[in-house]
Amino acid sequence: MARRGAPWRCAAVACVALLGARAGLAGELTETETRWLRGAWPVISHSRAERLPLDVVVQPQPTPDAVPLALGFVDGRCKLVLSLRKNPATALALEGLEPDLVEPALELMAAHELAHCRRHLDGAWALLPAGFSPSAMPAGLDSGLHGVYAAMQATRREEAFADLVGLAWTQQRHPQRYARLHAWLVGVRSADRVPGSHHDTLAWVMLARDGAALSGPSIFASAAALWRTGLAAEP
Repeated sequence: MARRGAPWRCAAVACVALLGARAGLAGELTETETRWLRGAWPVISHSRAERLPLDVVVQPQPTPDAVPLALGFVDGRCKLVLSLRKNPATALALEGLEPDLVEPALELMAAHELAHCRRHLDGAWALLPAGFSPSAMPAGLDSGLHGVYAAMQATRREEAFADLVGLAWTQQRHPQRYARLHAWLVGVRSADRVPGSHHDTLAWVMLARDGAALSGPSIFASAAALWRTGLAAEP
């Protein structure tokens, strides 16, 4: 669950029209790709109902070093990219999940990426909400690294917002499984954690221990409120 910054070359990807994926295009997809697409389908359907400009891309070549599910923003459109072929991270992404949690977890992951889409469309990517200021630079940090550190913190904030959107989706669609999926996400964000790094969103995820904190008709508004609470607690 991460953002890919590089644009996609049309020669390197196969764009799949999901409404036909289970029919004419199904033969072009692997079993794993079909499983992931079906898991993400409720989120993709939601994006269409909300008229978000979302395209789905399945990379046909081996992608051993890619993030299995990612979001890009190209020419005003969001690109939900699946990079699953010969990718060891594909199996690891769902490792340890009980069978009844696999599809809800894929929905959570897709909703995470949809949050990135929403932020780009709002022109808010990497921006703080009104009334907030960036965290102070760590004492002793070389001045040449200030830009790198600021970019890392901006990415961390976006990942935190996206995690909360994924959890808000879970609370709205799978409340009976919320506690178990929250525990799974805590485990994901705790593994090999580097405090303050790009994907160190644990402080925000822990704010959402109780799914009621993310209740509301809009997954984005619910997440934004708790996101601001976490921002206010940053040093």
